[in-house]
Amino acid sequence: MHTPRCNHATGSVQEYADAAISLGLREIGMSDHSPMPSFYDKPWRMDRSELPDYLQEVERVRDHCRGRLSVRIGLEADFHPGTESYVAEMIDSYAWDYVIGSVHYIGDWAFDNPDTIDVWDQCVIEDAYCDYFDLVARSAQCGLFDIIGHPDLIKKFGHRAPAGSARVAAAEDRMLQAILKADVAMEISSAGLRKPVGEIYPAAHLIEKAAAMGIPFAFGSDAHSPVEVGHGMDACLSLLQSYGVTSVACFDGRQRSMQEISRG
Repeated sequence: MHTPRCNHATGSVQEYADAAISLGLREIGMSDHSPMPSFYDKPWRMDRSELPDYLQEVERVRDHCRGRLSVRIGLEADFHPGTESYVAEMIDSYAWDYVIGSVHYIGDWAFDNPDTIDVWDQCVIEDAYCDYFDLVARSAQCGLFDIIGHPDLIKKFGHRAPAGSARVAAAEDRMLQAILKADVAMEISSAGLRKPVGEIYPAAHLIEKAAAMGIPFAFGSDAHSPVEVGHGMDACLSLLQSYGVTSVACFDGRQRSMQEISRG
């Protein structure tokens, strides 16, 4: 979940926590878009100078809610080749509860940015999918992250790879094998339900494959406002259960534990 520091979210951390308490949730995690080098995606994330204030706000709410709601302190960091040392240094600067690794760029193209959606009309969609999944695989292999975020974000605007593409299927399999080998969790995110694609991230066939492989899942609403807290959680958990998944990953001090899926 995000804060206004990323320049595309609203609401204080306390408002997110209050929304969670009203829904009967027992644990949440804040994971705003991390600072990155100045050349990379600056309008869509917090500045490095804002990081201490972000941490202080989440710590203050965590302490205020103790006994009523567990508030974990995380970060959504980008994987972009060439920036790994910057991201590693930033991660090492604080005792995070978890770090999500996400891919938002293919080269210099922000493929999920509505300001650059016209590039989709000029690209080979099959190539874009393959390039994207290979980058997600590399994000798992780099060893920086605990959770791989929204692992088929490439579909956000509804552009679909050619049906039955062997190249895309092979790229998906490479991604899943990389996640499995790295022993990191895969996010199941309800955010896609609020996007043009109208579908949970990742697609059902990827969930089915990952579940069969024993890859752990972590749920995220990717809330950018307090009203989105917990959005689509039941749908995501039901989908996991339909493929035999009985627990989801939780994190404390970057240590993963599995929590049984239980909904009243």
